[in-house]
Amino acid sequence: MRVESLSIPFWSAEEIDAAIGPALDHIAARRVLAYPNETVYGFGGAIDRESVDALVKLKRRPPGKPFLLLISGPHMIERLDLKLPSYAANLATRHWPGPLTLVLAGGERRVPDRLRGPEGGVAVRWTSHAGITRLIHAHGDAITSSSANRPGVPPAMRAAEILSQWVNAVTRGQLRVLDGGTLTPSKPSTVLDCTGRRPRVIRPGAISAATLRESVPNLIGDA
Repeated sequence: MRVESLSIPFWSAEEIDAAIGPALDHIAARRVLAYPNETVYGFGGAIDRESVDALVKLKRRPPGKPFLLLISGPHMIERLDLKLPSYAANLATRHWPGPLTLVLAGGERRVPDRLRGPEGGVAVRWTSHAGITRLIHAHGDAITSSSANRPGVPPAMRAAEILSQWVNAVTRGQLRVLDGGTLTPSKPSTVLDCTGRRPRVIRPGAISAATLRESVPNLIGDA
């Protein structure tokens, strides 16, 4: 069997339509999905404890390193029971969907502790990838996101890279790969801690501090 045949085409509108159902079934089975995003390929699934544990096991993720959540719109912030300060709402209005990740407080009743960072918040981003936005909307809830690579290996830019590294997990049915073609290299999202009274840069990225300060002049740090 050719390795390429183990992935599901996820490029054209017709391919995305055909892939949504199998992808949702895989997520519902609490298994890990590999998918294209704005920047790199990612691993993810549902946000319940069993699904998160499956992702942790596949990635061999050490404690203290949470996964971010991808959403399909600001309405999911309320669904996750997260707190969106007014300054964070201003940032979301201007930069979502896009390469801005907001770390928000709250969500104790909806989000497992394994998804919280050291500051106690939950990282969320409204993805600008049209196909994944459709998938999340159809799922009706956020999905987890982590770069699709082994430790020390660059994040995957093509589905074939994932298949070559994780072929056993794919053939066992633990991992399903959506093939969205070769991605264009780009900067990672800018990550802001929005759990306090002022936003703070955690990770510089695609959106500069100067641009962010147009919406939040009291931003702490450089991006």
